[in-house]
Amino acid sequence: MSAQLIIDWTRCDGHGLCAALLPRHVARDEWGFPAFTDAPLDEIDVKRAVAACPALALSVQRDSR
Repeated sequence: MSAQLIIDWTRCDGHGLCAALLPRHVARDEWGFPAFTDAPLDEIDVKRAVAACPALALSVQRDSR
């Protein structure tokens, strides 16, 4: 089972915690908003980032392939 990090752009304020917690997976654009990479996700790290997002903008989508 794989997981994909999903962002709700209507909620994201560009705090940068996801980039700090997932530096291999999330970079920041010129305005401070997240830009995701294609690196495989570690589910424990993803859960931590989702829980830490102050805007509640992150969620995990699981793919059962």
